[in-house]
Amino acid sequence: MNLPAPFVARMQQLLGEEDYQHFCKALQEDTPVSVRMNQAKCSVEPEEGRAVAWCSSGYYLPQRPTFTFDPLFHAGVYYVQEASSMFIEQAMRTYVDHPVVMLDLCAAPGGKSTLCRSVLPEGSFLVANEVMRNRSQILAENLIKWGDAGVAVTSNDPADFASLGPVFDVMLTDVPCSGEGMFRKDQVAIDEWSLANVDLCSQRQRRILADVWSALKPGGLLIYSTCTYNIEENEENVAWIARQLGADVLPLDVPQEWNVTGNLAGTDFPVYRFFPHRTVGEGLFMAVLRKHEDGETCVSQGGEVRKKKDKKGKGGKGKEKKLVVPEQVKQWLQHSEQWQWLDEEWVLRAVPQAYAELYQSLRSNLKVLHAGVTVAELKGKDWNPHHSLAMSSVLDSTRFPVAEISYEQAIAYFRKEVIVLFSDTPKGIVLLQYEGLPLGFVKNIGNRANNLYPQEWRIRSGYLPEEVQLLK
Repeated sequence: MNLPAPFVARMQQLLGEEDYQHFCKALQEDTPVSVRMNQAKCSVEPEEGRAVAWCSSGYYLPQRPTFTFDPLFHAGVYYVQEASSMFIEQAMRTYVDHPVVMLDLCAAPGGKSTLCRSVLPEGSFLVANEVMRNRSQILAENLIKWGDAGVAVTSNDPADFASLGPVFDVMLTDVPCSGEGMFRKDQVAIDEWSLANVDLCSQRQRRILADVWSALKPGGLLIYSTCTYNIEENEENVAWIARQLGADVLPLDVPQEWNVTGNLAGTDFPVYRFFPHRTVGEGLFMAVLRKHEDGETCVSQGGEVRKKKDKKGKGGKGKEKKLVVPEQVKQWLQHSEQWQWLDEEWVLRAVPQAYAELYQSLRSNLKVLHAGVTVAELKGKDWNPHHSLAMSSVLDSTRFPVAEISYEQAIAYFRKEVIVLFSDTPKGIVLLQYEGLPLGFVKNIGNRANNLYPQEWRIRSGYLPEEVQLLK
């Protein structure tokens, strides 16, 4: 691996020569494979899996699953996630012990969002945001597959959240960085690295934090993370947040045997850094901060403090039609009385009743791609179940005829090919299952079943690898 000379010099200074040699050796080794199980859908531990110490549902695997051709992956049973990034769970479990509204600001592709959604206390609501349009679609797909209804997916610039006012109790900012922690798995990160880019990233991170800071409640929790090693994007930015924005840096109780590295800048506040030669994983930096209770100021994009001004919303996107939801459709969700039902341009959506007002504020001020459960879409005069419903953990599967299908049929379904079911399968909408887990809907017309899997999610590969490694 040919590392940039300035990077080498900086890492030697940061680690010392002997430790740097161990670091370089680790970069030549294979990237460890790890997954996180969706315990809301499956409580089984993977065979031959070795637990990730800092994550209750994380496992190292002896080899990488062929997840494109694994029905359990498409069913949202597990997420392929780098082990170090699972450390976010420690901050969540330490400081979040009651229902909250949380923002994951730079959320794509969804690893940290799905983790946070899994460990948030029951009754919480997560807003997962990604400004890049193509990446936001991937984020929405992954959160829909994960199946928790207490979510919304948005695609907005950080500055847009200021219009909401201070609504978030917790905020995760896994900010775009110079990517030094990804050198082992991403040659592009090496090619694009430079001292100028480190400085550019550091300044961009501060602008992002300044833009979104007013949306965090006084006393709210900020989890700041990067996948880079340098001090400028890490300790120096944490010090800037504490000093300029007004926050206290909080400690975590981290066992020594995890080999997590602390503050390397000579300052006395606690931070947490992962190096590949000390922990089994890639590079990660994380700090936890609490916004001062007297946070009556907000910060402009340039970082200058100014008086907080009342901001009016941009207005609604049109009044909702008076909605009469068919009783049959309501029964597709468990606890149907706990949902706010909304008819949005031929789509029937259900959001948790407790967060209906928040959802309307999100719709009025932001670009919302997904929220709650998309229950049904109108086809002619009929409401047909939506794929989001099949993925949801609040689906009442007893309301549909169910067909258990084989592995080959499941792959055909995910390729959006025609499915042929057993002759005694009822006609009409049928819920497909694989190993007892919902995969999606088809419309059985007798001699074949029309495939209702989302076109944009289909497996595009027309061949099956000779050897498929499934998670078991």
